[in-house]
Amino acid sequence: MWQFWLIASGIFFIAEILTVGFLVFWLGVAGLITMCVSFFTDNLMIQGTVFVILSAILILATKPFINKFVNKKENTEKTNAFSIIGKTAIVIKDIDSINSVGQIKVDGEVWSAEDISGCNIEKGTKVEVKQIKGVKAIVTPISNN
Repeated sequence: MWQFWLIASGIFFIAEILTVGFLVFWLGVAGLITMCVSFFTDNLMIQGTVFVILSAILILATKPFINKFVNKKENTEKTNAFSIIGKTAIVIKDIDSINSVGQIKVDGEVWSAEDISGCNIEKGTKVEVKQIKGVKAIVTPISNN
């Protein structure tokens, strides 16, 4: 029966190479240890129990250690598109709410734009970028107080 545990361990190790979770590795280790147990007993119930218990212990015992090295936080860094939200831009092509056309220039980049309230905004007007919707910047005019 030791051949079964050796093949199973090999499959687990190959599966670990194909995944990134560092979970299947411990199943391979438990399989190798169970292979050693199979040299002392032919009872499949004992071998299966050893495999299940060892797998659970190895996974649970190493999880806190692995979490220190694996960064599970989402990438909170702003992408280029979302980095312009809240910035001031200049309208370089009239924003027409009827045809949904218009362009702004912000940080040296030209963006398609539309007004948040659906109004028309003339060229040269300063606007603030409120959000990104698809490939368009949604803007609102900045009042001159």
